[in-house]
Amino acid sequence: MEAVPEELQRATPSVANLGNRAEAVPGNGRQAQGSDRADAEAVVSGGHLAARGLRNEGVDTIFTLCGGHISDIYDGCIDEGIRIIDVRHEQVAAHAADGYARMTGGLGCAVVTAGPGTTNAVTGVANALRAESPLLLIGGQAALSQHRMGGLQDLAHVDMLRPITKFASTVPSTARVADFVAMAAREAFAGPFGPVYLEMPRDILDAKVPEHAARVPSAGRSRASTRSIGDPTDIERLADVLRKAERPCVLLGQQVWTCRATDAAIQFVTELDIPAYMNGAARGTLPPGHPLHFQLTRREAFADADVIVVVGTPFDFRLRYGASLKAPTVAQIDMGYATVGRNRDVDIGLVGDVGAVLAAVTNATGSIADGARRARSAWRERLRERETALVEARRPALENGQRPIHPYRLAHELDRFLTSESIFVGDGGDVVTFAGNVVQPKAPGCWMDPGPLGTLGVGTGFAMAAKLVHPEREVVALFGDGSFAMTAFDIQTAVRFGLPYIAVIGNNSHMNQIRCGQVQKYGEERGSVANYLGDVDFEKFADMLGIHGEAVREPSEIAPALQRARDAGTCAIVNVWLDPDAYAPGTQNQTMYK
Repeated sequence: MEAVPEELQRATPSVANLGNRAEAVPGNGRQAQGSDRADAEAVVSGGHLAARGLRNEGVDTIFTLCGGHISDIYDGCIDEGIRIIDVRHEQVAAHAADGYARMTGGLGCAVVTAGPGTTNAVTGVANALRAESPLLLIGGQAALSQHRMGGLQDLAHVDMLRPITKFASTVPSTARVADFVAMAAREAFAGPFGPVYLEMPRDILDAKVPEHAARVPSAGRSRASTRSIGDPTDIERLADVLRKAERPCVLLGQQVWTCRATDAAIQFVTELDIPAYMNGAARGTLPPGHPLHFQLTRREAFADADVIVVVGTPFDFRLRYGASLKAPTVAQIDMGYATVGRNRDVDIGLVGDVGAVLAAVTNATGSIADGARRARSAWRERLRERETALVEARRPALENGQRPIHPYRLAHELDRFLTSESIFVGDGGDVVTFAGNVVQPKAPGCWMDPGPLGTLGVGTGFAMAAKLVHPEREVVALFGDGSFAMTAFDIQTAVRFGLPYIAVIGNNSHMNQIRCGQVQKYGEERGSVANYLGDVDFEKFADMLGIHGEAVREPSEIAPALQRARDAGTCAIVNVWLDPDAYAPGTQNQTMYK
């Protein structure tokens, strides 16, 4: 809990007294002393104000694990028509709220109790920070009147959450609960999106104040437009560069989906005839088979391009901190001023809504010079020839019939299995690294992964969130056996709420991404230290829950097993036994550490 200002401590008794007086007004079955009003004055509790504030911010679902500090928020949510999804671990609540935000484009919300309830949710908040996901975590706290007295589950939550949020604060009074919810929401959507935290002490939530005394910002009226295009001069500069470029390429990142900029990105790519690569949630912006959709030739394109445009993704380890970008001209478009030019200088930097910026650049570019267009066509054909060659070169691995099953074969079968409506969730290390090179989402918004924090355990919460937002669509989550075990028991929550999804486990009995590096550094004898997980028959977990489950040991059985899981109509677990000695190329090269 953050330090409470002295003036707030002096005001605390008056807050409590206000609550007591509020309970004694007409409408609570009592006559207001000294009041000649004929009608009762309504009162409202802090928990109900929290729910009202959430509703005004567009929140229709909260993810939670119960605790005595936060019960009044539930009561308010019932009155406000907000759905309550109660899970079995607060980490899952935070991941589910993160996933819900990604799927809806709105504010995700997790409500947890004080102490261990809040600390359990910290990993989910940290993941949302690196993934730029607008997550509001509401945490309980001991009564403000008991500040520093050693109340049950009293911890310095705000101090702990401040480094991994965009905004973190204690709510100081009942009358301002909804006001602080609106304040936190504005912070979550200011610039690059991100998580925020509100600590709500128990007496603040339980106290009641007159309706007129509560500050409740109106829904949608406390917002400013955020669709900035940056400096128009730089729009023209980038347009001029692209008008003349002969070998341009673009990397579309997370913020393309965050800003719901798919249409603008497609128009930018197609009208300017620019080869496009996608990472994170931008995967699926262009469908497989689109003439400008490229996946395997990114290194070659970044080495030989004359212009690279990076949209909505930072120069972090995935781009070797900018060293991968070798073009004479590099442009960066991002929602965050602090991100542009970090780790590597850029020639043109534009800060704003990436969809609005892309649309403005497309409109400003106009016609491509004839010579540039001819050169660009040859550039695209060259990349396509190389891409086709790489696909053919790895085809034997994709169709590998070995036993134990090669991870590439599992990834290949999953790619064939997914439809244009399927939402794919990746939660794992090496097995998801394999899948990332093979699985191609068929449409925008169909790919979910942790993001650059590399958090394991997101899959269960993400899958539930995706199914809540899109109940008509199929959700398929690929887990490693390590990541599955972290949060898998909340499949029971999905069963309880009728949220069926298919959990596919790539089971190699190890934390293989870590094992690979240990073998390289210390040899086979010490390679499995602290990463061997044992051989677990996860399909038997399904029996306890009354859902579909099966094990797969033959490559030819992967497709039929996936189809049986689809036909089951329930949550399903498909436990696929993989070769423990097969490592993804990125894992072998330890690229995540370079």
